[in-house]
Amino acid sequence: SNHIGKIVRLHEDGSVPHDNPFVGIDGALPEIYSYGHRNIQGIDYNPATGDLWIVEFGPQAGDELNIIEPGNNYGWPVVSYGLEYSGEFVNDGVSEHEEQGFVEPRYYWDPTSAPSGMSFYDNDAIPEWENNMFIGGLAPNYIVRVVVEDDMIVGEERLLTDEVERFRDILVTEDGALIASTDGGSIYQITAAE
Repeated sequence: SNHIGKIVRLHEDGSVPHDNPFVGIDGALPEIYSYGHRNIQGIDYNPATGDLWIVEFGPQAGDELNIIEPGNNYGWPVVSYGLEYSGEFVNDGVSEHEEQGFVEPRYYWDPTSAPSGMSFYDNDAIPEWENNMFIGGLAPNYIVRVVVEDDMIVGEERLLTDEVERFRDILVTEDGALIASTDGGSIYQITAAE
């Protein structure tokens, strides 16, 4: 009945798609697509599968990567792999999403990665990066490369760990460069080695 912790899906003209999961359900806002999100920071489509992925903050740790499907509940504020800022467990430590009827994250970080913007690498300029996900890190300070196969996370690499920058957003250019912006106003460009 409200937009807090939700993904909303609309047409470009602001109208609600007729196949949204809550269309026609009494008491539900028809524009809601999924719910149970704490704080979404990045969103992109996997070019290999077409799946919609998000990265979101947990409280203290428990930052999540999720594949979004219509009508799913991703658990917040009932379950989390992180802790409240008071140091207490979220919901007395209940973290098993599936037992509660919630969708389990595809991946989570503990300790935190403080994720920010994200982008899939949809280019062949750096072949070993193709269809990998890149996510900015705010604390600790780095860019994380997430290796995705189908819908599973199979590896992680941390880039630019010595730069001491809060990486805010990531994008991939048409020629295959990875561009990252920081809170301090710096722009980084990563390209294939000559």
